[in-house]
Parts: sequence; C-alpha cells; structure tokens
Amino acid sequence: MDKLKKTLESRTVRPTAMRLLVLKFLLQKKVAVSLTNIEEYFDNSERTTLYRTLKTFEENGIVHQIDDGTGTTKYAVCEENCNCELEQDLHLHFHCNTCDETVCLTEYKISHINLPEGYLAENVNLVIKGICEKCSEH
Repeated sequence: MDKLKKTLESRTVRPTAMRLLVLKFLLQKKVAVSLTNIEEYFDNSERTTLYRTLKTFEENGIVHQIDDGTGTTKYAVCEENCNCELEQDLHLHFHCNTCDETVCLTEYKISHINLPEGYLAENVNLVIKGICEKCSEH
C-alpha cells in the first residue's frame, strides 16, 4: 500500500482508503474497466464515490478515459511518465469483438496529426477493433 500511497501523493491526490483500493483494483487489471465493473467489484460502495474517485484520478493524470465505441466509457491507468497530453502521450487502444475487452497498447504511439488552420484538437482516441491475441488462439 505504501507504493500506492506514494503514487497518489506524487500526483497531489490525497490517499484516502477508497482511492487506494480503487487504484489497487485498476493496477491489477490488464484491461480498461468501466464504472460498472468497478461498482460490481466494490458492491458496498456508493456509485458517486467511485465516480468521483475516477474523475479525481483522471484530472490528476492517474487514469485516462477510453471511448472504445461500446457506449460505455472505460478507464485505464496511465503510464508512469504520462501527462495525458495530446502532443506526446497518445497511444493506440484495442477492443476485442470476441471477449469485449479493451486494452491500451502503450508501446504503439499515435504520431502528431496536423489539423487545418482554425481547428483545435481537444481529444484524440484511436481504437482498433478486432480479435485479441487471447481470443485468436482458440
């Protein structure tokens, strides 16, 4: 728990018991998770508390949102040196049509995209859909 506490403190997030538990849960997952997934795991917790925890994490660069086209926002832990900035920290996401899991492919960066003059990017999200390695083995 000390490492988790230090992670939160390094991002100026007060390490409450719930924040530590949610961060631990997110770090154990190898896939992006939805608020509903977190709610199911923490079945005795308030949805609002969990949502606020995710928003705090997002605002402080601990997690990032993924819109994988399923209609449900997913969250994944940011890389250690991530700033979640459009210019430098963008990576691919992969959504498996078979198991319905979404993963960050952090080693596959999205290069800078030049937009026409007058256009300002506020969010970039590149999701590749297909069959993941685990499902393609079957």
